[in-house]
Formats: sequence, structure tokens, C-alpha cells
Amino acid sequence: MAKVISTLFISADGVAEIDPDWHFPYFDENMGRAVGEDYDTSDVLLIGRVTYDSFAGAWPERETAGGEDAPFAAQLGDVRKVVASRQQLEFSWRNSELIEGDLVDAVAALKADPDITGILIPGSISVVQQLLAAGLIDELRLLVHPVAARKGRRLFDDGETPYHLKVTATEAFPTGVIRVIYAPTAAPSAVGYDEVTEHVPEGT
Repeated sequence: MAKVISTLFISADGVAEIDPDWHFPYFDENMGRAVGEDYDTSDVLLIGRVTYDSFAGAWPERETAGGEDAPFAAQLGDVRKVVASRQQLEFSWRNSELIEGDLVDAVAALKADPDITGILIPGSISVVQQLLAAGLIDELRLLVHPVAARKGRRLFDDGETPYHLKVTATEAFPTGVIRVIYAPTAAPSAVGYDEVTEHVPEGT
């Protein structure tokens, strides 16, 4: 079964709607490597309409321009891109297609497709939130910037049930960015204060 991975740039206070002013100063070769590793995990990109519009408005031109980022732009052009949108779209970027029907059903079908090894969701906060709620995200790969953005859309929306996560990998970059890879896990056993008193610091 294909693994569904969400990759996001995020602030220390949980804002995943990036602002270039707080994002780009921290983008270095370490972050570039991490991004490349994330994209290499998958043969399908799953993106929302806003993210698609942003990518399609930039990467084809960068591929044509032949600059330093042209190889990555070509990689993005070549990969299969599945777009979640409530509106019909006319695609100008190659290998792009629209999800037909319900998002959750469509992603479940992609996960079960034996010809697909991995599905990467770059950005696309709304898509990630819906798939988290449906239990379809296998990994959250977060590049946590050392800044409290204080405004912008956050990754985790309000809800009644917590998402419990386990850390599968971490890496600290010289810029202060921390790469954290989470996987969903079962909730721990219920514990109250009486059960943790032995761990409370002793007074001096």
C-alpha cells in the first residue's frame, strides 16, 4: 500500500501558511536536501487548487529558463499530479489531473493502487487537514522554522479529538530549522497527576 506523506514548512507556533519574509531567510542547502528527499519518496503529488496554481504559475517557466532549479522543475513537471478542487480546472502543466468525486475516497483508492509507491502532499493545508481527520496520513514531515509567525493558517485546526504522534526522525540545521518526521500513533494510556508525582522535581 502506498504511503501518504505530508511535507510542510511551518513556524514554531504552528503556522503552515508560509510568508516569504520568515521562510526564505532560513532556506539553505540543508533544507534543499530535505525537500529533495521528501519528493524522492513518491511518484504522485497530491495538491490542492491553491498550491497547484502557485506551482503551475512558477515551475514550468523555471524549467524552460534552464537555471539552477531547472532539474527540480523538470522533476515536478514529469511526476503525476493529482489535484483536489471543487472547481473544474483547465490544466496547462503536463501530467496533471483532477480528482473526481470525494477526496477521501480518491486518496484511499490511490493508496490501494499497487502501481503507486508513494503519495506526497506539499503544502495544501486543507487537503492535509481532511486526510488527517480521515486517518489517511502516514507521515508528517515538518521543517520547523525558529520563528513565531503569529498570523496565518495553522496546520492543526480545532477539533474534539487530539492527534497523537510519534517522532520517527529529527535533524537540526545550523539555521535553527528543525526537521521533524511524525507518524500517527495510538493514544497513550490515561494518566493523572497522582501517577506522575514520583517524577516531580524535589525541592531544594
